[in-house]
Amino acid sequence: MQDHAAFRFFEQCAYLVAALGFMLSLKWLGSPKTARRANFVSMGSMALACLPPLLRAFTGQTGENLVNNAVIIGGGIAVGGVVGLILSKKVKMTSMPQMVALYNGVGGGASLLVAMLEYLDKRAAIGVDASIPVHLSVLIGGVCLTGSVAAFAKLQELISGKPVLFGGQHALNALLALGAVAMGVFLTVSPGSLPLFLSLVGVALVLGWLVVIPIGGADMPVVISLMNSYSGMAVTATGFVLKNNVLIIVGSLVGASGLILTQIMCRAMNRSLANVMFGGFGGGASAGAAGAASSAKGAVKEAQPEEAASIMAAAQSMIVVPGYGMAVAQAQHAVRELAELLQKKGVQVKYAIHPVAGRMPGHMNVLLAEANVPYDQLFELEAINDEFQRTDVSLVVGANDVVNPAAKTSPGSPIFGMPVLNVEQSKAVIVLKRSMNPGFAGIDNDLFVQPNTMMVFGDAKQTLSKLSGAVKEGA
Repeated sequence: MQDHAAFRFFEQCAYLVAALGFMLSLKWLGSPKTARRANFVSMGSMALACLPPLLRAFTGQTGENLVNNAVIIGGGIAVGGVVGLILSKKVKMTSMPQMVALYNGVGGGASLLVAMLEYLDKRAAIGVDASIPVHLSVLIGGVCLTGSVAAFAKLQELISGKPVLFGGQHALNALLALGAVAMGVFLTVSPGSLPLFLSLVGVALVLGWLVVIPIGGADMPVVISLMNSYSGMAVTATGFVLKNNVLIIVGSLVGASGLILTQIMCRAMNRSLANVMFGGFGGGASAGAAGAASSAKGAVKEAQPEEAASIMAAAQSMIVVPGYGMAVAQAQHAVRELAELLQKKGVQVKYAIHPVAGRMPGHMNVLLAEANVPYDQLFELEAINDEFQRTDVSLVVGANDVVNPAAKTSPGSPIFGMPVLNVEQSKAVIVLKRSMNPGFAGIDNDLFVQPNTMMVFGDAKQTLSKLSGAVKEGA
């Protein structure tokens, strides 16, 4: 009995320290300077949180066969470790949004499986206190799993990135959601029906897919952060199912932070979450030829890399605005190389990061950090927007909608009211782009026809290499 009490005390202390570690790491993730430390602390906290149940399993306190425990747990660790190692080596930085989407789905799927196993084990005598979190975990975890898979499929272009719409879609989703809640209530009041429980699982999985497919590719950053929140809420429900305090705390942290991030992303687009989920926006647009005229008033001014390089080399200050085009071209290292060459010539270089540039929250920050761009050169929209009017050159690398002045000047535009970077206020604007194709909003960019803008067409990585070469030759 004393040994059991001592182990219980150790278990709760381990969970408390792990929870504190998760809270601290979440705070450190708020700054690029401490983000690496946050990752190590969170990994250590997770290892500490896993220690008590592992000790229970391998010391016979669970009452189960130790050999079976060793095979199941050891096998799970081995498979997960191998998969994680392969993904860390094979997945490109440009595919991080897809991997994050899948990881969110894995979290939701794990919560779903735990809840299902708990229900199947105790359904004959499950109480209300256990039944409610089981059904919440099934519903939220199922929606998170298939919703995240749908987001992955859109980002990976396995299915169309355009909104998939059909008549009565929202009514069907509402009916499925109400039906899932009704089944959960019935199973709580009158537990034990396996067919009804499996129906709840099926409805949750279908609902997750149907909720995400009407959302266009431009809104995937919001979907990813929302699914991250769902995975946290599912973990919290699972914590109540297993009566595990650390799962409750960690799930609450992830769920709350995901909702806050979702709200920040929506505010960055000047849209409500309801508009993102039900608006069918962000479906992409038809392609146009390189250098084709925009429907906006004015002519496109095309320049060669040599001309653009001479303008940058003569500047005193430059702001780099990265976008998804930089990610596609894997040009983050080439951007840093050009910036370093210009800094040696006395040019002050900063980076302007829009909250929704890319395909997931912080996408540009991750890519630039991978290229070892100094953290103190990265600035969010609010911190740098007023500096464009005092900047000699703005270099736009693959960004589109987030630098479109139409968001401020065209009330009829679908992005009107969306906070954008004030790139057009710079003395000179150099835009690196493959073609004149519109962004995911499907509209032409007024920036491209401004009198102070010049377009340099081509692959961003190759163009940046040419710019660097031209800067070196002019040294």
